[in-house]
Amino acid sequence: MLVGVAPLNRDSGKMRGRRMVWGGRASVRQALYMAALVAAHRNPVIQTFYERLLASGKKKKVALVACMRKLLCILNAMIRAKQPWDDSRALQVS
Repeated sequence: MLVGVAPLNRDSGKMRGRRMVWGGRASVRQALYMAALVAAHRNPVIQTFYERLLASGKKKKVALVACMRKLLCILNAMIRAKQPWDDSRALQVS
């Protein structure tokens, strides 16, 4: 599913623009943003990932978009395996 969380550039010739997240399904991206925002503060797996990115010098918005992608990957794996969220297993993997 195309969500649009990959950073795309705005380069042309010698001009180097900012990387932005766009494209894909905006409604899914908005829902994923809110879920990642809450998870970055409440979910131990995503929170650890988010804090590690901030500690390495990433900007908060960049770290949050990375959490969106990680959350999307976790959700896809859960659907593929037909398994519910399991805190004990999730903490071992991260």
